[in-house]
Amino acid sequence: MSAGQPKNFLMPEITTSTARSSWSAERSAVAADALRRSGCLRLQVHGESMLPALWPGDVVEIASCSPEDVRPGEIALALRNGRFFLHRFVARSQPTSFLLRGDSMPGSDPLFPLEALLGRLVRNADEAFRATWFDAKWSRALGLLLCHCSLARRLALKLHHLRKASAGEFRDRELAAEIRSPELEAL
Repeated sequence: MSAGQPKNFLMPEITTSTARSSWSAERSAVAADALRRSGCLRLQVHGESMLPALWPGDVVEIASCSPEDVRPGEIALALRNGRFFLHRFVARSQPTSFLLRGDSMPGSDPLFPLEALLGRLVRNADEAFRATWFDAKWSRALGLLLCHCSLARRLALKLHHLRKASAGEFRDRELAAEIRSPELEAL
């Protein structure tokens, strides 16, 4: 940082990927602790591994639960090496571990210990969320297409981005119309 630039006191200066990784691990640990204490947590999705069920930018609500409460096909949140994994629960593989897999990933994640399970998805704040076996199978099938066909993945992400942008533009126009409403102008 040069002498002429003001220091940003709201966000620590991060200069290396190791520092960024450490900062991310600390944030994940704080969020995991908040979920354990309150029983509920809202997170923003950043990755593409759960396409088409979850999209980058989606806001999801996670409820704390035990491994016995999660059923195959549900989307679960786990923590490993300071990093969150929000993937579909495949199965318990041993008495002390379980498997997760992203819908648009070619294979399962490495085994997680049971204590890594933090909770399960209860709501996608951006869309109506229904967790059914049928939906999980279709999401996995479409996810595999997006995994193995980069053109389909890029197209799907572009269409999603355009849809979100137009929805935001529509909300902005509605807000502007409310502000210019005759009732408000009379005040």
